[in-house]
Amino acid sequence: MELKLLQMVFAFFMNGEMAFVTKRFDVANDGSKYRKEDFASLAVLTSENKGKDFKYDVLSYEDVAELVKKYVPASRVELLRFFDLMLFNFLFSNGDAHLKNFSLLETSDGDFKLAPAYDLINTIIHLPSDPIFALRKGLFKQGDKTVCPMGIYTGETFSEFGNRLGLPKNMVKREIDKFCADYTQAEELITNSYLSDELKELYRTMYQTRRNTYLKS
Repeated sequence: MELKLLQMVFAFFMNGEMAFVTKRFDVANDGSKYRKEDFASLAVLTSENKGKDFKYDVLSYEDVAELVKKYVPASRVELLRFFDLMLFNFLFSNGDAHLKNFSLLETSDGDFKLAPAYDLINTIIHLPSDPIFALRKGLFKQGDKTVCPMGIYTGETFSEFGNRLGLPKNMVKREIDKFCADYTQAEELITNSYLSDELKELYRTMYQTRRNTYLKS
């Protein structure tokens, strides 16, 4: 399982308080900034034209993929990264993947690609009522109930999503199988985290359930 993530580190002050340090991905080595646009901006969505919940209410993740196709020259490569990111968000219970948590980033050649993934967090261990997906339409343009009427997301659901992104079926299957594999590092990261023992166990159970019960089916 490989996603391009932000470079980050935890450090501690002398008084024991924790600091979180991350490297900006939109700043070049000479200090200049690359252009970056989140998907709410790309879709011209604001609180003024779509209400206060514009980053949640208007688009589906399939609509987001259409924006990738529109604005990214190498869209096939970036759509695969987007598909992997959606698998990751599902498996690790990130219910805050709204339109401002996806961005396009200018490359050194002047075109655009998906920015490194950011704001990836298991939201449900802190907010049990958080939805599976931040975008209320879900994965599909017409709403997820037409594809998974019981509200259960499986490997078959993500296969259909990958197909709608235009990814080859063998590639979609390969990626789903990859995310269903057993990664010892995931267990190590949970165990070594600063969560309480109770939250560690909840995190572990949620991840294993979504992987083994739902995505593998």
